[in-house]
Amino acid sequence: MQTLLARDNINSEDLEILLKAREEGKVDFLLVDVREDTEYEMGHLKGVDMLKPTSRFQAWAEELFEQTKDKVVIFTCRTGSRSGQVQNIFRSNGHPRVINHSGGIVSYCGEIER
Repeated sequence: MQTLLARDNINSEDLEILLKAREEGKVDFLLVDVREDTEYEMGHLKGVDMLKPTSRFQAWAEELFEQTKDKVVIFTCRTGSRSGQVQNIFRSNGHPRVINHSGGIVSYCGEIER
């Protein structure tokens, strides 16, 4: 489990494993969806902790960065592109533990909530 949380990128299968392990109390991380409100309302991964749309990145980025310096944060979006961009910004500013969900919700076979 910890090896998955040490990666830069995880795929959807890895994310499903991590979400199950988190439910069982074996790992801890924050799952952040960076899609827009309308996309999120159409369906999101079960287990998302918060929605932080990239269109409002300037409004939330600094606060989330400061609040999560001691946590693992996994960013997800539709395909992994926007979440990868957010991950790169956080990493380039010194966040020690950010992971991109490569493939995003379109590649996810786990539970989707509406």
